[in-house]
Amino acid sequence: MKKISVIRFKPKAGHQEDFVNAMSNFMDGKSHPGQHQQFVAVMGDEVISVVVRDADYIKESAAEGVEWLNTVRHMLEEYNDSDRHTIPMTADLVKEI
Repeated sequence: MKKISVIRFKPKAGHQEDFVNAMSNFMDGKSHPGQHQQFVAVMGDEVISVVVRDADYIKESAAEGVEWLNTVRHMLEEYNDSDRHTIPMTADLVKEI
């Protein structure tokens, strides 16, 4: 089974381009096992990451993502006390069209 992950980030003023570049370098910089597709989008003042991967790799990928997030957290605003620097959502991918 495949999973789709959507993660919202809100870069601080003046950091959006640097954050997008850092994310692109992270995504393009090495092989990510079980990953099929990845996208980076911008909507207003937010950057959105969309990744399709095999369900078997979700835990490994999440740990790797948190490790990377710790290197760029200084560029991000917190959404609130519980979500902090990201608003993530992961779901089962039931159909590809």
